[in-house]
Amino acid sequence: MVIDLNADLGEGFGIWRLGDDLALLDIVTSANVACGFHAGDPVTIRRTCAAAVDRGVSIGAQVSYRDLAHFGRREMEVEPEELCAEVLYQLAAVDGIARAMGGRVSYVKPHGALYNRICRDPGQAAAVVDAVADYDPTLPILTLPGSVVHGVAAAEGVPTIAEAFADRAYTPSGALVPRREPGAVIHDPAAVSARAVRMALDKSVLAADGSQVEVLARSICVHGDTPDAVRLAQAVRDQLLEAGVVLQAFA
Repeated sequence: MVIDLNADLGEGFGIWRLGDDLALLDIVTSANVACGFHAGDPVTIRRTCAAAVDRGVSIGAQVSYRDLAHFGRREMEVEPEELCAEVLYQLAAVDGIARAMGGRVSYVKPHGALYNRICRDPGQAAAVVDAVADYDPTLPILTLPGSVVHGVAAAEGVPTIAEAFADRAYTPSGALVPRREPGAVIHDPAAVSARAVRMALDKSVLAADGSQVEVLARSICVHGDTPDAVRLAQAVRDQLLEAGVVLQAFA
């Protein structure tokens, strides 16, 4: 069993820092680097990309709505042409910096509200896919299993990769429980790591109501902005390896 372990990184801005990027880069196999629209700035992006290249960690562009004030977690109505251009702008910027550091962007992962929106909205999904297709149609888009973006991307010849979230609660339909609801984020390292192993080996997860949900994922995400993120990610890595899972980037 081969699984990618990814985390959202580079989410500081100016003098404000969020999470321990360097410690997480020693744990994960893929880094979703904030592109400046929900978090991140040129210096942070440069440092994160350089550190990822040094460690052999795959770099992904974590594109989002233009929403620094709400960390990209506020759903917004953006015209498709504008959204396409903004995603293209973010992708090109981070890939340019990554290449200057000796690496490159290997995939795209939307962030926050945009991530959830393209799981169900074909129009917004098409805008994101169009941006990726314009820039490099070989770049895979990381998304939830069952997301509408899989079909939209397939129609344009853009690959997709399914992922699961070890530290997020699921609804019975396989969607993520909204962050505003109690229990949406799981903080216990033992619980999070056990969920990751189940996702990798059994291809399933227990939903918030106790039902079993099928999860066919090549990558597992642990958020870098949660308290004790490093401890959570390390527990997930350790338990996956102990279960015989090979950790390897998909891109």
